[in-house]
Amino acid sequence: MLTTLASAWANLRTRRHLFAGAFVAVALGVALVASMGLGLAAAADPPAGKPQRFAAQPVVVMPHDTLTVEVDRGPHSALDSKKIPHPQPVDKELLRELAELGTVHLDHLAPDAVGVDASAAAVREVVGDRAQVLTGAARRLADPGAERDAQAVVAVRAMLGTAGGVSAFVAVFVTASTFAFVVALRRREFGLLRLAGATPGRVRRQLFTEALAVGVAASATGCALGSWGAPLLARALIDNGIAPPWFTVSGTGTPQSTSWTSWPFQLAFWTGLFVAVTGAWAASRRAGRIGPVEALRDADVDTDVMPWSRRIVGAALLTLGLGLMVHTLWTDPSALLKRKTYTSQPMILITAAAALAPLLVRPVLRMIRLPGAVGLLVRENAAASVRRTAAVAAPVLVTVALAGSLMGSAESVSAAKAQEASEQTNSQLIATGDALSLARRPVPGVAALSPSASTAVFVREEGTTLLRSEARAVSDPAALAATSRLPVVSGDIRHLDDRSIVVNEEWEHHRVGDRLTVWLGDGRRTTLRVAAVLAHGTGDNGAYVTMANAGAAPVDRIDVRLTPGASPAAATDALRAATSGHDVRVRTAAAWLDATHPRVKPQTRQGMLLLLGIALTYAAISLAGTQLMAASVRGRELRALRRAGATRAQVRLMLAGEALVAVAAGTALGLAVTALNLGGLAAALGLLSPESGAGAGAGLEAGVVVPWGVVSSAVGVCAVVAVGTGVLGAGWGRRNGVGEW
Repeated sequence: MLTTLASAWANLRTRRHLFAGAFVAVALGVALVASMGLGLAAAADPPAGKPQRFAAQPVVVMPHDTLTVEVDRGPHSALDSKKIPHPQPVDKELLRELAELGTVHLDHLAPDAVGVDASAAAVREVVGDRAQVLTGAARRLADPGAERDAQAVVAVRAMLGTAGGVSAFVAVFVTASTFAFVVALRRREFGLLRLAGATPGRVRRQLFTEALAVGVAASATGCALGSWGAPLLARALIDNGIAPPWFTVSGTGTPQSTSWTSWPFQLAFWTGLFVAVTGAWAASRRAGRIGPVEALRDADVDTDVMPWSRRIVGAALLTLGLGLMVHTLWTDPSALLKRKTYTSQPMILITAAAALAPLLVRPVLRMIRLPGAVGLLVRENAAASVRRTAAVAAPVLVTVALAGSLMGSAESVSAAKAQEASEQTNSQLIATGDALSLARRPVPGVAALSPSASTAVFVREEGTTLLRSEARAVSDPAALAATSRLPVVSGDIRHLDDRSIVVNEEWEHHRVGDRLTVWLGDGRRTTLRVAAVLAHGTGDNGAYVTMANAGAAPVDRIDVRLTPGASPAAATDALRAATSGHDVRVRTAAAWLDATHPRVKPQTRQGMLLLLGIALTYAAISLAGTQLMAASVRGRELRALRRAGATRAQVRLMLAGEALVAVAAGTALGLAVTALNLGGLAAALGLLSPESGAGAGAGLEAGVVVPWGVVSSAVGVCAVVAVGTGVLGAGWGRRNGVGEW
C-alpha cells in the first residue's frame, strides 16, 4: 500500500501536466454544483420580506386561494391541491363579524383581503375555516407581488436544477475522457511496469490512487470556488431577469455565511470525488489489461481504439435514445415540446455519440480532403492517431450537439407557438390592460369586439390527479368566432354558453355533448357540457368558458375586427377613447403577437446560454488538457519531421491543421446528433398540426430552427482553443525539454 501511495505521489509530481486537465475539470464541476446547490437552498427558503399592503395592521384575513380535491392514490385516497387564480372575496357576513372586533381596512383597488386591528386569537376564533388568517411575515402573502415572486423562485429552481444536471453530465464526460486519454498516452509506462513484475491489480490501484488524490484536492478547491461564486451567480440571475431583485445566495464569505457542512458543499464535494473515481475506474480497467509485450510492441498507429464493452454501451444508448423518441412520437408527441423533455432526452443521444466517437471519427476523416503535402500529412496523422483525434473531437461533439439541440429545440418550439398564435388570430387590433371595459358602443369602424379574461379550470383526471388548464373567459361566443380562427375539430364555439365549455383533444373526455365536472377559477364546482373541441396543437390551445364561469376575473384583452375599408389609425383612436381600465394599450395584431409570442423568451434564452456557457467552458478545458498532454509525448515524432526537412512553420501548420481537422470531425458528428434531435421535434410538430380547420398546418409551416449563430460561435471558440493549445503546447514542450524539436 505504501509503495502504491509513493508511486502515485511521484507520478502526480512528475506528470502534473497529464493530470492538470482532470483537476481543473473536477474543480470546476464541483464549483458549479456547489454554486447551484447554494442557489437551490436559497430558493427553497427565500427571505420572508416585509409586508407592504397591510403593514400597519397586525392581522390580515384573506380568502382561501387553493383548491383541494380528494383523489385516488393506489388503494387509498389523498388530497391534491392547486392554487386558484381568482379567489372569492371575503363575504359580507364575515366582514360584519370582524368589524365587531376592531377596525377593518379595505383595499378598494384589490378587495381580496382585509386588514383587522384586533388580536390574532380573536380573529381566528371568528373566522374559523372560512378564510385564511395571516400574521407577522405571512401578511406579505396578501401583497400583489407575492404570487409573481413565488413563480420567479420556481423558475430559479428549475433553471438551477437543469444547470446542475448539465454540469454533472459534462463533468463526468470530460473527466472520464481525460483519464482514458492519460491511459492511452502511458501505454508504454504501464507495459514497463508489467515487465518489471507489476500485476494488473497493481497498475489499476496506482491509477485509482492517483485519481483519488486528484479528486480530493480538486473537490476541496471546487467547494472554495463555489462559495465565492454563489453570490456572483445570484447577481447574474437578477441582472438577466431570471430571479427577483431580492434574491440572495450566501457563501462562506458573506455576512449570512453557509457552513461547510451544509448539504450544498457536502453534495458538491462527494459528487466531485465520485466523478473523479468513476472517470478513472474504466480507464484503470483498460490499463490493467495492458501486457508488457503488447505495450512494448505498440506502434504509433492506433489499433483497437475502442473495446467491445464501450461499443455495446454506445450502441445500447443509441438504441435507447432513438427508441424513446419513436415511443414518444407514437404515444404523446406533445411531450417533445416540453422544456423538461427537450433539455434531458437529447443527453442520451449525445452520450451515445460521444461513447462511439473513436469508431465514428475515422469514417469522417476519410471524407476530408486537404491540398498539398502538409494537408496529406495532417489527414494521415489524424487517421493514424484516432485516440488523440477522438479525444479532441468528443468535447466539440458534445458542445455542438448541446448548442444545436437545446437552443434549436427552444427556438423551434417558440417559433411554432408564434406561428400557431398568428394563424388563430383574425383580428386587426387588440387592446390589453387590467380591468378593461368599454365606456360606449358601438365603436366607429369596428365590426366585432370580443372582450375576454384570463382564468383557469380544474378537472380530476382519471380520478388520480387534479389538473389545471389555462382558459379564456368570453362574453360573446359569436364575437370570439369572428375575431379568431380556432382549430375546431368538432362542435361549434358559437354554441358556448353559461352551461358549457370548449376543451381540446388533450382532455380525458373530449367528445361534444360530454358532461364534465370541473372546478372554476374561483374554486366553485360545476358541471359543464362540451360545446366544441379544439386540436391539441403546440399546447397553447386552452379551454374557453363564459364570463359567468370566470368568477371575478377582470377583462384583460379585447380583440377587434374592423369593418371593410375602415382606417386602422382612426379605429385605434376611437377604441382607445372608448376603453377604460389600467395600463390600456391598443396595438395592431402583429405588434401584439411580436410582444407576447417572441421567438424565445429572454429568461429562457439567458438560461439556455448559461447551460451552453458551462458546456463550452468544459469543452475548452478538455481541449486544452488533451492538446497539452498530447504535445508532451510527441517530441520524437516532431524531431523526425524536422530531420526530414520540415521547417518549424510547417510543423506548426501541421499541428494547427490536425486540431482543425479534429474540430471539424467533432462538429460534423455534433450536427448529426442535432439533426436527429431536431428531426424528432419536427415530426412531433407535424403530428400535432391540425389536419383541418382554419389553423391547419401551423406547426409544419413553422418547421425547425437551427441556431447557426450559437453553433458557429461554439465551434469558433473550440477551434481557437484547440489550435492555440496544440501549437503553444508543442512550443512549450520544446523550450522545456519535454519534447524538444
